[in-house]
Amino acid sequence: MEEQSKSWQDLIHEDDALPLVRGWAEAAPHAVDILPSEPVDGQRALQALQVTTRSPLGAIAFHTGGILVDGGWLRILGAGTPLLPRALDQWNGMHSMAAKRRFDDGLLVGDDAAGGFFNWARDTSTVHYFGPDSMEWDDLELGYSEWIRAMFSNGLAAFYEDLRWDGWREEVAALGPEQGIHIYPPPVFASEGPRSHKAVSMDELWNHYTELGRELAGIPEGTAIRIENS
Repeated sequence: MEEQSKSWQDLIHEDDALPLVRGWAEAAPHAVDILPSEPVDGQRALQALQVTTRSPLGAIAFHTGGILVDGGWLRILGAGTPLLPRALDQWNGMHSMAAKRRFDDGLLVGDDAAGGFFNWARDTSTVHYFGPDSMEWDDLELGYSEWIRAMFSNGLAAFYEDLRWDGWREEVAALGPEQGIHIYPPPVFASEGPRSHKAVSMDELWNHYTELGRELAGIPEGTAIRIENS
């Protein structure tokens, strides 16, 4: 017999994780903006996820519209808000029976301005990263809470050390809330010239990069790939 889902009211826990998340944000060496959300959006997201607010995942989904880290370079998804419209449940296709799921065995929990995506995988209970510099899912070997803490810490700069460029802050500040930066050639390829940067929708980046990742997965290991700039 299939287990009946709980209502959002049943998922509210007296030991709420939001103060914990706020404490991590206040200790961060860079800006962490916890965005407000409408109560109805938090209720919808929490019920779709079926996790309690005792977990940071549930607390962020219920209480926040999402979180912008380091000027919006990193976006941690919540219930959705005009400043971060990709709500956890809707972006993952959990909001209706007719919607297409992006993952059968995971949950997209964040993304970055360079077109990288973070997926919490159910089989490992860890967060995996798909970036334009690898085009494959890498297990960060961090649970969701550990990942949040790492991204709020000095670990963020170290994680993105090879992916950021001079002037990235200005480019990120100019993005719309549904946009990321398409880098061409993608950093996964060697390039003998400068790379172009173009603001595109995150949905376009998701479709383009994941399809490219599938294509690259069929290339024999060790094969040299180089794109020459015209």
